[in-house]
Amino acid sequence: MRPSLHHHLPHSSTSSNFAHIYDMSDYGSYGSGSMDAKKQQVMDQVRSELALANAQELINKINEKCFARCVPKPGSSLDSGEQACVSKCMDRYMEAWNIVSRTYIARVQRESQNMAGAGGF
Repeated sequence: MRPSLHHHLPHSSTSSNFAHIYDMSDYGSYGSGSMDAKKQQVMDQVRSELALANAQELINKINEKCFARCVPKPGSSLDSGEQACVSKCMDRYMEAWNIVSRTYIARVQRESQNMAGAGGF
């Protein structure tokens, strides 16, 4: 349930990091006909909503963690050191988030295949 995300991200270089997080194209669609088309449409909507919620959660966590770490005394603007700190912090957080996400997705796919092979699906 993971369509790609390309909006609501802190800066443009990070948006491409999310493309893989919510991609269920590997699962395909089952059956055919108008009922299947409606199911697919609902699934696509759910994927989009989950992707947006996940992106919002990530942004909130990044803002909370990086701001607290890099801006000890908030003022009317960030100085260059604070800006650099926030940027590096965001990059590290995004990298860690993506590693965890890829690992989780791989595990879920592996477990789904194991269940399907055992007659679980």
